[in-house]
Amino acid sequence: MSSWTRWHGPAMARLWGFCWLIVGFWRAALACPTSCKCSASRIWCGDPSPGIVAFPRLESTSADPENITEIYIANQKRLEIINEDDLEAYVGLKNLTIVDSGLKSVAHKAFLKNINLQHINFTRNKLTILSRKHFRHLDLSELILVGNPFMCSCDIMWIKTLQETKPSPETQDLYCLDENSKNISLANLQIPHCGLPSANLAAPNLTVEEGKSITLSCTVAGDPVPNLYWDVGNLVSKHMNETSHTQGSLRITNISSDDSGKQISCVAENLVGEDQDSVNLTVHFAPTITFLESPTSDHHWCIPFTVKGNPKPALQWFYNGAILNESKYICTKIHVTNHTEYHGCLQLDNPTHMNNGDYKLVAKNEYGKDEKQISAHFMGWPGIDDGANPNYPDVIYEDYGTAANDIGDTTNKSNGTLPTGVVDTGREHLSVYAVVVIASVVGFCLLVMLFLLKLARHSKFGMKGFVLFHKIPLDG
Repeated sequence: MSSWTRWHGPAMARLWGFCWLIVGFWRAALACPTSCKCSASRIWCGDPSPGIVAFPRLESTSADPENITEIYIANQKRLEIINEDDLEAYVGLKNLTIVDSGLKSVAHKAFLKNINLQHINFTRNKLTILSRKHFRHLDLSELILVGNPFMCSCDIMWIKTLQETKPSPETQDLYCLDENSKNISLANLQIPHCGLPSANLAAPNLTVEEGKSITLSCTVAGDPVPNLYWDVGNLVSKHMNETSHTQGSLRITNISSDDSGKQISCVAENLVGEDQDSVNLTVHFAPTITFLESPTSDHHWCIPFTVKGNPKPALQWFYNGAILNESKYICTKIHVTNHTEYHGCLQLDNPTHMNNGDYKLVAKNEYGKDEKQISAHFMGWPGIDDGANPNYPDVIYEDYGTAANDIGDTTNKSNGTLPTGVVDTGREHLSVYAVVVIASVVGFCLLVMLFLLKLARHSKFGMKGFVLFHKIPLDG
């Protein structure tokens, strides 16, 4: 009984944990192909006996294939092909190595879903041809092809071009076999009628008003004759293209303001490589205030806003219906600009109840305008609950502790009079000061009187003191 008790608690938990760990390793070992070792992020196949005859795949009961980042295969003479669906489950794959093996061919779409691939090493295999279409969508930092018996043809000229335009950290000494089975350095290989294509995009003025339409045309040339296609990215506007041999056109209709700044490319592609010609689309449109919120407090008070427009809109603030003339104490700040979108705020330094009111933003350019208004409450009136006061007056913005002339008026008073409803702040302040001074004087006088009365009652030189020291006659 004591031994059973001893195995309860943490000891038993550790035992069960160890058992599950062993079971986990056993299941992973069962899921891993023969001649391979597998972990949660790596597959390593290096045992030539018995070896593998197909690209290694993990069973569904094993670790998630999406977590595999590296596959290393070596000395697998019977592995000859990579099929289109062999790597589709390894979407997180970054490093692929197949060396000293029997690899002869790679399907054109073998790496279609492996967009994270960065390093590929196919050293010393049996590759005689390899198309650039395998890798065109990948952003590879390294492609090693040393030691393969490539056939000298236009099909591998892209490798030469790649080395010339994007050399790897270590220059690869690549060769191909000519029709006489003679090794020729790829750097010296010359193939007639085998060169890079060219693309020429003819476009009208690509500054266009929202809602209009434009047509782009493109001409491509090259030998071998290239294919032409359009790369419009994530263009929102409706578009359609027509292609005939080496000519193509792209029609964009009802152009959206969301497409301003986007790039449109005409691409020419053949066996050797590709060329493209690109233009940027500029869309002019009227301003839109997409965001305007009540003030928030940070280092300063800020009325946040977002405005879209092209050309850049002019911004004007109104306070209680009057133009707000900005100064260093109240001004518009643009914090982030995203092409045709502007994020900012109306910044106020130390506003008080005198700044409560309605603030309206007007954005305007040559194509139109937009306006939005919010009510701002910074603090309650003195002596009144600090809640929102619906009867706040229309007042001008003042410098707190600085003369008004140092700031400049923030409302439009071109007619020499205050806007309707404006309080005479000078008189109001004078009345407050007078009340405070009078109250202070009265209080001081009361304190002095109380002090004197108390002193008179308790003084040692009063009547009591005189009687105590009076001489008493001795004769009775």
